[in-house]
Amino acid sequence: MSDWMIMLVSVLAAVAAVEAVRRVLRSRLIGERWVLAGPLVRRCTWPGFATAVAATVYTFYEPGMADAAADSAIQRAVGLAMIAAVTWLVIQAAYAVTDVVLERLIAVEGERNRRARRIRTQIALVRRVATAVVVVVALGAMLFSFPQVRALGAGLLASAGIAGVVAGIAAQSTLGNLLAGLQLAFSDAIRLDDVVVVQDEWGRIEELTLTYVVLRLWDERRLVLPVSYFTSNAFENWTRHGSRVIGTVLLRVDWSVPVEELRTELYRALREHPLWDQKDWVLQVTDTLPNGLLEVRALMSAADSASAFDLRCDMREHLVTFIREKYPESLPRLRVETPA
Repeated sequence: MSDWMIMLVSVLAAVAAVEAVRRVLRSRLIGERWVLAGPLVRRCTWPGFATAVAATVYTFYEPGMADAAADSAIQRAVGLAMIAAVTWLVIQAAYAVTDVVLERLIAVEGERNRRARRIRTQIALVRRVATAVVVVVALGAMLFSFPQVRALGAGLLASAGIAGVVAGIAAQSTLGNLLAGLQLAFSDAIRLDDVVVVQDEWGRIEELTLTYVVLRLWDERRLVLPVSYFTSNAFENWTRHGSRVIGTVLLRVDWSVPVEELRTELYRALREHPLWDQKDWVLQVTDTLPNGLLEVRALMSAADSASAFDLRCDMREHLVTFIREKYPESLPRLRVETPA
């Protein structure tokens, strides 16, 4: 049997071995008991096949199996494919492991949710940085597999300082964003799923990378901002220390409005509403307006900003209906004095 046939059989055997491992991980015996089985199958199947093929060819290919002119090029191509396949597999395996951690953190609710979101943000950024480092190392290993590049290694190292200065000046904005991304992640200024108000837009942090932040706005639009924006501009973070929010309802009514009855009705409606967290509420007359009206402010607490918005809308509708039906004389009226 020729060397090429042996190598082909070995490649098929390696692919079959990877497929067997994949099927074992998907089986009920392993897949339902080992939490890593699903993510490994989902992320590492194709990198596993590529690594198996590249490693087998790298192992069984020997000098002289091809023409002298093509032999060196084949060996170098096999070596490059081996480095690329192993890099791909390592990155995807790391993502599979962190996916399990992130899925568990997403399910955390209650008081521990804030800490879980901070860890999710940090893991997401750290694995991006680690991926970039692994890719750079792999590219370096590929380049140094060429004898000409190895011969220039000392010169490259000597000029690395000058090149670094030039690159730093040219990519000052990009490097600033990278540092700002790390600063945001580890200073706990914002986290994934935080509710923020930026440029008068209310939204949630949907994605946080080393260079940009994606906000999912209340109407499903996406606002993309560079991370440096959050380190150089003021913004509101409604969930910095907790998700609980106080909602406000303002009503402008006539002076004849019965404040005590309105306060009693608000409390009755809040007790029956599922979005009120049973903690804070108040109704007060906060101002007398120059147009002859009173400003009545109702405050109510909710578990998060989305619940607070819905609760505010419901209470506003309820109080308007209550005044219109029970005390129509207290609706806003414009008084005009005419000379006798």
